[in-house]
Amino acid sequence: MAQAKSQFGYRRHPDQDRSGQSPAEHAVVVVGAGPVGLSLAIDLAQRGQRVVLLDDADRIGEGSRAICFSKRSLEYWDRLGVGDRMVDKGVVWSVGRIFHGESQLYQFNLLPEDGHKRPAFINLQQYYAEAYLVDRIDDLPEIDLRWRNKVTALEQRNGSVALTIETPEGAYRVLAQYVIACDGARSSLRQMVGAEFAGQVFEDQFLIADVKMTAEFPTERWFWFDPPFHAGRSALLHRQPDDVWRIDLQLNRYADPVVEKKPENVRPRIARMLGHDKFAFEWISLYKFQCRRMDRFIHGRVVFAGDSAHQVSPFGARGANSGLEDAENLSWKLNRVLRGTSPASLLESYHIERSAAADENIRESTRSTDFMAPNSHQEARLRKAVLSLAKETEFGKRMVNGGRLSVPCSYDSPLSSLDADTWHGGPSPGCSMLDAPVTTPAGEQIYLTDAFRKGGTDFTLLSFSNGAAIDAPDGVKGIRIGGEGGFANPSGLVAKRYGAEPGAAYLLRPDGYVAARFRHPARATIAAALARAEGLY
Repeated sequence: MAQAKSQFGYRRHPDQDRSGQSPAEHAVVVVGAGPVGLSLAIDLAQRGQRVVLLDDADRIGEGSRAICFSKRSLEYWDRLGVGDRMVDKGVVWSVGRIFHGESQLYQFNLLPEDGHKRPAFINLQQYYAEAYLVDRIDDLPEIDLRWRNKVTALEQRNGSVALTIETPEGAYRVLAQYVIACDGARSSLRQMVGAEFAGQVFEDQFLIADVKMTAEFPTERWFWFDPPFHAGRSALLHRQPDDVWRIDLQLNRYADPVVEKKPENVRPRIARMLGHDKFAFEWISLYKFQCRRMDRFIHGRVVFAGDSAHQVSPFGARGANSGLEDAENLSWKLNRVLRGTSPASLLESYHIERSAAADENIRESTRSTDFMAPNSHQEARLRKAVLSLAKETEFGKRMVNGGRLSVPCSYDSPLSSLDADTWHGGPSPGCSMLDAPVTTPAGEQIYLTDAFRKGGTDFTLLSFSNGAAIDAPDGVKGIRIGGEGGFANPSGLVAKRYGAEPGAAYLLRPDGYVAARFRHPARATIAAALARAEGLY
């Protein structure tokens, strides 16, 4: 497969030639061509929406930056047509090890069971992910991607947003029904609407070094507390594609960033860790933990997603993955609002669900940060005691926090219908769907997430046959497990993972979350749950 492009040329657009005329009008303008903005634009385009995507640069960002992409993100990218490419290039892993000094405290497996299409995580440099998404956009005429188009002013009007956009050939204006701000942690649009972050900035600094080398380390996540090569601090080692390794080293909070980033100062640190200096630098950076978010993710007709709306520490892989969850949550709702099949108030559920998810991620990131970089003598004493206990006890191991890894959030949502029956297992309303192997009526072995993806982009009724098809409301696609003409479940994993007996059914939202589930479904109860999930009451 050909190498993806990384730099793109500016092109003048007809919108810039409307001097003396009213500005061009668009349904959706997405600002920021990072993983979140690119994915959101593709999702909307696949739903039939035309999207203008603006970015102030003309190239894919440099440095690996985000590298850990979760199973949930990969399932989303499958629906966007890029999942295979990401996994084929990425480094697959599920095992992590935690060390204290030279001793291993414990190891964990994030996906110990079989029967899932996608792994727990892949490691993939962000520049590859972005390049593959841009390649996918080339296949979608609904997306107008404009490089070197920088938004410099924003004005909210009744029913639209006016944007002023600066280019190498001067400024022009456009109108949009909705603007989606995916312009990152230093979001200029956030400043334009007068919104700020609330939260905490931690003082400890961390050095990132991506080094290219040949090594025999296993494809696992290794995290050290107080390693012999970096006494009194923490360290992290991850494999990436192309024989590149990510190394994170905790530094003194008073360290000079300019001095610490110099390659001649970084090299001795890495050499002590690896026991040799046969490596080349790919990228060096310093960062501080930030756990902050906007109070509201929606400001009139400007909606914020990804790092522009919330920030967390990189330990735990919660940044990019939570941004991608923002994109898949927002896209189907915005599509329905633009088509008039749901009221504009449906977008409020995006803020409700994703701001709660941001709070959860911030809590987990803050706990990780407090454990890895104690702020007081009391916290340091507690960590010392926990690490000591972890050598001997299981409960001590569970208390060690080297960055709890990202998992899909569960929504306490106004779109969910409460269980009317007792369930023993299975994802409850507000939880993400689970994967399992199935066999199509034609005998093809696929996965449940494949069946969900191939069925379209709207609501889905997952039913478990008891001999009769369930009468689903109009517009709801069906995935039937068992019975004549249904998907076979030879492993039994679908029924097991969904806690389902013959006759049961799940109503899945377009983003793959459970809207409702029924032990004894009837058309009227399914229709009521559907209306609630559509934001109709």
